[in-house]
Amino acid sequence: MNERATTIELEEFLNWLTVERGRAASTVSGYRRDVANFLEWLDSSEEQLLTAQESDITAYVAHLKHADRAPSTVARATVAIRSFFRFLAAEKMIETDPGASVEVPNVPRGLPKALTLQQIESLMASPVGDDPAAHRDRAILEVLYGCGLRIGELVALSLVDVDLDGELLRVFGKGRRERIVPLGRPAHAAVSQWMSGPGRDAVLSRRTGVTQAEDALFLNQRGSRISRQGAWMVVRGHGNRVGLGVELTPHVLRHSCATHMLENGAEIRYVQELLGHRSISSTQRYTAFRDEEIRQIYDRSHPRAEAQLQEK
Repeated sequence: MNERATTIELEEFLNWLTVERGRAASTVSGYRRDVANFLEWLDSSEEQLLTAQESDITAYVAHLKHADRAPSTVARATVAIRSFFRFLAAEKMIETDPGASVEVPNVPRGLPKALTLQQIESLMASPVGDDPAAHRDRAILEVLYGCGLRIGELVALSLVDVDLDGELLRVFGKGRRERIVPLGRPAHAAVSQWMSGPGRDAVLSRRTGVTQAEDALFLNQRGSRISRQGAWMVVRGHGNRVGLGVELTPHVLRHSCATHMLENGAEIRYVQELLGHRSISSTQRYTAFRDEEIRQIYDRSHPRAEAQLQEK
């Protein structure tokens, strides 16, 4: 295979994803990795990109499954490869699209277990002290849980997205869709403290040189915009400190936010808007899992349910 030609085609595809489709940098990076892995496998199989067939794609999907890759990983790679070939066909680089009929493998639908309110309180109390890191970490945790943000949405926040007077955040979700979410009292207090002298300003005062992160809300120790990995480490570090360990991820905080609101009577349409779900079916997953949990509790604890189970 002509490696240079393949690289050009891949870069044109990635540029299209960024410019025309408005995909986030993290999404483009994932597509790059998935397509590059496929192209490397295709070359080792002595196939040519421009003459690749549907059978080549399905063989690669089978290869991933046999390598015990997670279902979500296999599905994501399949979507990336299908998108790549769809782009090549649309741009007339290939005559037919070999991925058009390739089905994306099903991914078992599941949700992480929501934290208890006691666990939430313990986690929020974990950042202690008056140093900048403590102020920042406290604000990150409160915003992730209080506002139900994705980790990518959190690290993308800039100063202009924060309205302390109105107690609101402007958030850009998937596909750069904008939404406004409220800052609850604890989150508002934590963000206010972080944006004050002992927090963010203290970090900037120690910074040497000029970066492009002047407007970033959350900063790392060097004064640059905190990365996804950096924010992940903040969450995981405090999770370890309070004994949650691997149970705690940024998405668990988002899930806990939605679950607790629904349990306390919030309308599902409001939760959908808060989380930035395009389809209400995504939000309904939370109620489905809650209903199943209620059913299990009922079967274990209600005398008549137990009687029915014994009769079966």
